[in-house]
Amino acid sequence: MAISEGSTIIGESILVSGNLNGDEDLTVRGRVEGTLTLTKALVVEPTGVVKAEVQVKSCIISGAVVGNVTASESVEIKKEGRMVGDISAPRVILVDGANFRGRIDTGNVDVDEEVDRPALARTSSRPALRTPTRAVLQARPDRSEQAERAEEESKESLAEKAASAVKPPPAPPVPVALGAVKRKVIVRRK
Repeated sequence: MAISEGSTIIGESILVSGNLNGDEDLTVRGRVEGTLTLTKALVVEPTGVVKAEVQVKSCIISGAVVGNVTASESVEIKKEGRMVGDISAPRVILVDGANFRGRIDTGNVDVDEEVDRPALARTSSRPALRTPTRAVLQARPDRSEQAERAEEESKESLAEKAASAVKPPPAPPVPVALGAVKRKVIVRRK
């Protein structure tokens, strides 16, 4: 990855402990522990380790991060990247092979809106709540016993037809060996 001109680099042999604030890009090749607040990008290279609460514009992780990351633009965890903690960003990219354990929050979603608008929940990046499904099941009209019995009988007859359709085909005829052919033998008596 190319380092931009206004970037600070923390070398492989450097350990920074405490509060770190800045207005330029930061590339971590060593270790950072504590809190990290930047108005620009954080790049954690494969040799870098960050054990901190992170607040940045964007973050690219190729090394290890332990702690929560809040980004105003995006967080990307590369193939060799490892992270344990929660991510809060409008855009999150997990490359195939990346290791991540935690929660991802891509924005504020009002739970009441999700329940009232199931279509909104399906288009959301978060999984849909189960409440709309439960409401659909409860809205199912009551059925008479006779209708239920008829449905069960039709299911049983379909099951029987399916079972009979699964019977194996008859075996092909076995060829008869020449020595096993029956011959009519006539015996003459004198």
